[in-house]
Amino acid sequence: MATGKTAAAKKATGKKIKLTLVRSRYSRLPRHRATLEGLGGLQRINQSVVLNDTPAIRGMVNLVAYMLRVEEVS
Repeated sequence: MATGKTAAAKKATGKKIKLTLVRSRYSRLPRHRATLEGLGGLQRINQSVVLNDTPAIRGMVNLVAYMLRVEEVS
C-alpha cells in the first residue's frame, strides 16, 4: 500500500494564495458563512489568511468569490 501525498497536493506544493475578506459575512447564506469558516475562519473585514493553492480551496474560493480578494503568494 502506497503512502504519501495525493496528486493534487504534490502539484500545489509551492503555490499559496492570500485571501482577504472585503465584504461582510452577515446576511449571507449559511452555506457561504460555513465556507468562510472552512477557509481559515474569515470573520472580519480586511482579515487575511494564506492557504495552499489546491483544487479544493479553489472550489471554496469560487463559491464566495464576491466577498474575497485573492492574491497569489510565492
